[in-house]
Amino acid sequence: MASVYSVTQINSYIRNMFATDYALRRVSIRGEVSNLKYHSSGHIYFTLKDDGSSISSVMFAGKRAEGLKFRMTEGQKVVVSGSVEVYTKTGQYQLYAAKIEAEGQGDLFRRYEELRNHLQEMGLFDESYKKPIPRYARHVGIVTASTGAAIHDIMNVSARRNPYVQLTLCPAQVQGEGAAASIAAAIRKLDALHPDVMIVGRGGGSIEDLWAFNEEEVAKAIFRCETPVISAVGHEVDWTIADFTADLRAPTPSAAAELAVFDYALFCSQLSEARRGMRNAAAKKLDRERSRLDHFRQVIELHSPGRVLNEKRQNLAEMSDAMMRALEMKISDRRRVLESAGRDLGRLMERKLEMRKNELRVLAGRLDGMSPLRKVSGGFGFLTDSTGTRIESVGQVKSGESIRIRLSDGKIRATVEDTEKTGGIDG
Repeated sequence: MASVYSVTQINSYIRNMFATDYALRRVSIRGEVSNLKYHSSGHIYFTLKDDGSSISSVMFAGKRAEGLKFRMTEGQKVVVSGSVEVYTKTGQYQLYAAKIEAEGQGDLFRRYEELRNHLQEMGLFDESYKKPIPRYARHVGIVTASTGAAIHDIMNVSARRNPYVQLTLCPAQVQGEGAAASIAAAIRKLDALHPDVMIVGRGGGSIEDLWAFNEEEVAKAIFRCETPVISAVGHEVDWTIADFTADLRAPTPSAAAELAVFDYALFCSQLSEARRGMRNAAAKKLDRERSRLDHFRQVIELHSPGRVLNEKRQNLAEMSDAMMRALEMKISDRRRVLESAGRDLGRLMERKLEMRKNELRVLAGRLDGMSPLRKVSGGFGFLTDSTGTRIESVGQVKSGESIRIRLSDGKIRATVEDTEKTGGIDG
């Protein structure tokens, strides 16, 4: 009869076989990073895969300082050097990484980057297109798988926060071939129902699992949606094209429900507090107005309008009489002053007028002596050219030009035969 071994013995035997195989003790493997997780302990867990297969991998925290010089991302192509060993407890083998070098981005990650840059250039991520999420939504639409954990998380959070909010699920295929078209169609269908806000998403997974939310068809369906959209794809570390296009991004479906569904208990508490505040404010204002009314009533009682009016009338009459007397005295004084000033002004104007007349006679005499007509009447002539400009120098005329000579009894038209310049009249 063949020997019977325990599970631990078999797993230990297989581990020893791996340990003694030189090729597995020092091996370098090229592949694409998937299911990447940076653990809080410092360890890094990931899957290394190619088109045909995959292998679970881990890099312990103690190896990171020397063996990893960059931060790995989903879809990145790397070369991992280390050993392939068996974990005895589970009987699974995995790659224990001692050194990881980046070889380039994987095909999916490159497609992701290209589409993200393309849609960003088209303006689909622009903040100016983002619609505000309503604060008190009464109808929440949901696009996700009908059997996944996401819908259950959203329903649980919604029931806890506000059982009166209407939830409408438009189920969609969220993974695999045809998922993008299914999600886009569900968004359009749900948008036609005009909910207050829409949650689009699914639970976590690898980059391949979430890839439908990186398709252009889904991004454009979200962008064209009239309903404000909250994206909730994967976990907090997962970012998809849908997250950039949506009006608001939530790290998980549960967080999306927290954002979309307002807390009814908190709302009622705030409403009650607001009512109390308004009642208190109204009561205080009413007390203030009553106090003012009592004060005004006392003022009216202490100061009778009839008595005040009579006093004002008497004061007005006295002031009127005093003003009339003062005005009459002022008018009398002004009249005397004006009469005296009028007499003085008359004498002053007569003297000024006589002085101006004398000055005018002198100026008139001078002007008469300078008058060209007077000189003309004394036997002199007044010469002008054909345009009427006075000729004062021989330089103003040329031979053959017409000139005019004005005498006391008429005008002479003449033509210049010749000019001769001298030193003066005597010359």
